[in-house]
Amino acid sequence: MTSRNARGTGYRVRRAELWRFVCSVPMNMSAYPLIVIWTLVCILCFPIVFSFWRIVLGWEGDRTMRLFVWLYGRGWLVIMSPFVRFKRMGFDKRNISPPYIIVVNHRSFFDFWCMALLPFSNVAAALRSWPFKMFWFAPFMRLARYLDVESLGWTGCLSSGAEILKKSGVVLFFPEGHRSRDGKLQRFYFGPFKLSEETGINILPLCLTGTDVLLPPGHWWMMPAKICLKALTPIDPKDFGRTLSHITLQKHTKAMIAQGLEELRKA
Repeated sequence: MTSRNARGTGYRVRRAELWRFVCSVPMNMSAYPLIVIWTLVCILCFPIVFSFWRIVLGWEGDRTMRLFVWLYGRGWLVIMSPFVRFKRMGFDKRNISPPYIIVVNHRSFFDFWCMALLPFSNVAAALRSWPFKMFWFAPFMRLARYLDVESLGWTGCLSSGAEILKKSGVVLFFPEGHRSRDGKLQRFYFGPFKLSEETGINILPLCLTGTDVLLPPGHWWMMPAKICLKALTPIDPKDFGRTLSHITLQKHTKAMIAQGLEELRKA
């Protein structure tokens, strides 16, 4: 009976995988062209939208640009929604609102656009230098005052990050630096935790799952997936004292995210 059940389970798994691959064909044939079209539309509409928010509403340029990027990301989610189930957890119950330093795990190129699931738009990402070399996106990143952590160095990141937080913004970090190839958490760099220690701003840990199924590192063929973005309990750096607080804060945050990911995996 056990052997028969195992064969039955294996058959169902293979059938589900075959069905996912079949669904991925129209997904890739439609999503990529629509993303290109959406990108071109946003570029063409950018001067009008940007001018409206700057002149009519009086917003600062960087905050306006972050809103524009957030709206652009929302468009990505709409394009993917026929094939991807998106879920957001933990934000409404805790009444989470900026300023925060967000720390989230990193598994896929799509992770950044999943930040459009956040209920707020005034988010400046801290990234490595390579995205700033994409000519079609770099001007918008710089206008949004995203942090090029490799070029700015720690002093520049601290100054720019502190200014954004002072204006009730959010600074977003992928502390692993690179996408995880095996789904396991990699080492966390200390940048967001030093920024939290210096500014006294709480860290908001996020768990992101499913993007490695949608688009694994090193692949371009997308697959249907279930994506979940879950907010964990915010962490106050003052709870860790002054002695090596950023190191303790880093370890505590990584442990929280690891536990949160495990709970989502078992759910």
